[in-house]
Amino acid sequence: MKISPTPSGSRFTGATLVATALLFLAIASHSRSQTAINPATKKTATELPNLIITAKAGEPAIKIPYLPPVEGTKIYSGKRTSVIEMKALPQIISNNYRQAFALTPGLLVSEETTPLVSFGYRGIGSPDRAQFLQTMQDGIPISADPIGYPEAYWTPQLESVQRLEFLRGGAGLMYGPQPAGALNYITLMPRTDRPFGFQENFLMGTDDLISNYTAVDGTAGKWGYHAYFGHRSSDGFRQANSDYETNGGRAKLVYQQDEDTRWIIAMEAYQQENGEPGGLTAAAFAANRSATTRVNDRFKLQRYGASIELQHKFSSDTELSIKTWAAYYDRWSRRQALGAAPAFGGVPLGATAAIAHQKFYNWGIEPRIRHDYELWGGNHTLTGGLHFFMSHSPFKDKTAATPTENDGNVLRDAQRDVIYGSVFVENKFTFGRLSVTPSFRMEFVNQNLTLQNFGVAPMAETNNSKLDMQPLFGLGLSYDLGHETAVYANISQSYRPTTFGQSLIPVAGGTANDATPGLGWHYELGVRGTPRPWVTYDTAFFLVDLDNRFGTAGTVLTSVGRSINYGWDGSLQIDAIGAYDAAFGTHHANLLGSLNLYANVSILEARLQGSTNNGGSPQYSPPYMLRTGFIYSRKSGLKISFLGTLMARHYGNDTNTAAFEIPAYTTWDLTAEVPVVENFAILAGLNNVFDKQYYARVTANGIDPAYGRNFYIGGSLKF
Repeated sequence: MKISPTPSGSRFTGATLVATALLFLAIASHSRSQTAINPATKKTATELPNLIITAKAGEPAIKIPYLPPVEGTKIYSGKRTSVIEMKALPQIISNNYRQAFALTPGLLVSEETTPLVSFGYRGIGSPDRAQFLQTMQDGIPISADPIGYPEAYWTPQLESVQRLEFLRGGAGLMYGPQPAGALNYITLMPRTDRPFGFQENFLMGTDDLISNYTAVDGTAGKWGYHAYFGHRSSDGFRQANSDYETNGGRAKLVYQQDEDTRWIIAMEAYQQENGEPGGLTAAAFAANRSATTRVNDRFKLQRYGASIELQHKFSSDTELSIKTWAAYYDRWSRRQALGAAPAFGGVPLGATAAIAHQKFYNWGIEPRIRHDYELWGGNHTLTGGLHFFMSHSPFKDKTAATPTENDGNVLRDAQRDVIYGSVFVENKFTFGRLSVTPSFRMEFVNQNLTLQNFGVAPMAETNNSKLDMQPLFGLGLSYDLGHETAVYANISQSYRPTTFGQSLIPVAGGTANDATPGLGWHYELGVRGTPRPWVTYDTAFFLVDLDNRFGTAGTVLTSVGRSINYGWDGSLQIDAIGAYDAAFGTHHANLLGSLNLYANVSILEARLQGSTNNGGSPQYSPPYMLRTGFIYSRKSGLKISFLGTLMARHYGNDTNTAAFEIPAYTTWDLTAEVPVVENFAILAGLNNVFDKQYYARVTANGIDPAYGRNFYIGGSLKF
C-alpha cells in the first residue's frame, strides 16, 4: 500500500496562513512605535538614598528557544537551531523523549519497549538508535562508531542534562555527519555559590518502576565538581521478558586556572541489561498489546568514557577550545532463531540462538578557535578547527546451541577500523543588521575490515579497505529586524557515510554497486523572535534533497534512489498571564506565575524517486506532527504540564507495505513538580492519560507496542 499524494494546495494552505501570520507578527514587532521624549518637559533628577532589595530569582516564563549568533568557538548565525531547556518542564523521568521534545518541532520519537532510543527527523532515515542524527554530549560524539556503526545505544540520563541543543541545516558543516542534524546534550556544571550541594530524586511507578538520581556538586576556590549516580529498573508492561535495569554515573571536575583558562575533566560509566519481548502482528496487537513473542532474547550494554577539555581566551577577541576523549562500548545480544516461524511478529521455534558481541575502542581530539576582527567597517567572526577520530571495533557472530545459552561457536570474526579526519572553517561577516556566513568542511574517512567467515566451506577470509573524501559547502544569512527578531536563510550540504555493512560487505555472497556516501542539500528560510517577554516563535520553510540513498536489492548493496523532503514547521509559545498583564497593565504574574500555552507543528511532504519504490514515502515521514499543551509554573518551583502529541499515519519502511503501517495516534501526558517545603518537592506523572492503544515503531520483527497509561510518584530533596 502506498500513501496517496495529498494535493499541495490543501496541505499547505493552513501552513501558509500560519507562517504569514507569524511573519506579520515579526514585522509588527519591528515597526512598533517608540515614545518620544520632549526636552522641554524634562525635569531635574533628584538623587534618592540607596535601597537594596533581595529576592529569590525565578525562571523566566518564556525561554528563548534558539542559540545566539556566536557562542564560544561556534557560529550559529544563519542556522536553524533549537534549545531544549530541561528546567522548562517538570522533572522528566525515565528519559521520556516524548516530553523532552514537547517544545521542538520535527523531532520524531519512535517509542519502543526497551530503554534504548529511536528518534529521527524529517523522514531522512531510519530512527533506530538515532543513526541519521549526529548525537553528542558536550560536543563529543557518543555513538558506538559515528562512521562505521553510527548507532547511539546510550544517551545521558536527562536529570544530569542542563539543556539539549538541536542543529538542523549546517549541522554537517559544524560537526560532520549525519544528514538529519545534530543533537548535543549539554550536561550540568558545578554550582559556584557554595562548596557543597546535594540532590536526591527517588520515584516508584507502574510495573515496579524504581528510578533514582543522586547528585553532589559545589565549588571551592579554583576547583568545582559535579557527580551523580542514576539507577532505573522495571518489570516492563509486556507479559514477559520486558524487564530492564540501568545503572550509570558521571564525575566532572572543573579547574579555573585563571580568569582566561579553564579545564574540564569528566569520567563516566554505564551498564544496562534488558529483555527484548519481540514484535507483534496487527491481529496480536489488537487482541493483547502486552503479549510477548520472544521470551529468550536479551540485550546487554556497557560503556565507559573520559574526556578533557581546555578552554582558553587569548584576549576578548580570540578564544580556543580543545577537546580530547576516549570511550569503550561493549554490546552483547542473544536472539533465538526463528525456525519455521514467520519473521514478522512470529514466535521463534528454532533450537539455537544468534549471539552478537561487538566492542568499540574510540579516541578523538578536536581543537576549535574563534577570532573576532574589524574589516570594511564591520565586526566579523572567524572560526575553524580540526577533528580527528579513530575506532577499533572487533565483532564476533556466534551460534549458541540452545535459545538460553550466552556463548557459542564463532560463525564470523571481524576486525573493523575507522580513521576519520576533517578540517573546517566558517566566517560570519556582519554589515549592519545583515550577517553572511559561508562555511567549508573537508572530510576524510578510511574504513578497513578483516573478516573470517567460518560459516562458509572452505573458510572464506575478506580483507577490504575503503577511502572516501567529502567536501561540504554552506551559506547562512541572517537579517536582524530588531526587538529580538531575525529573518534567516541557510543552504548547506551534508552526507551519509557508508557503514561497515554497506561499504565493506561482511555478508557472504554480498556485492556492492555504487557504494558511495549519500549527499544531501538542505534549504531553510524562516523568521524567529522573542518580540515581547511573553511570546516567542520560530517558523521556517525547508527542503531536503537527499541523493544516492543507500539500500539493499537482494544481496546487492546499491543506491536506491533519491528523496525530496519539503515542508514547513513552526513553534509558538505564549505566556497567557504575562500577555494579559501587558495588555491591561496588571501584575497578576507576581501572584499567579506563568501559563505557557505552546504549539509546534511540522508539515512534511516526502517522496522517493528513481528506484523500485518510486513515488513512495520514506520511512517515518508523517505528513504532519503536532505537539501542543500548557506548562504552568510559579517562582516557588511549582510546575504542572499537560503535553499532547498528535501524529499522522505513516510507515516504518520505504516500501510502504501494509504490515508496516503506523496508524495516526494522539497521546497526552500530565506531569507535576510540587514544592512542599523549601528543600523538598513531590514529583508525579500520569503518562498516556487516556490510555490510548497505539504504536510508533515497526521493525522486521513486528509491531513494538507503546506503553499504555502509567504513573510514577516520588520526591526530590535538594539543598
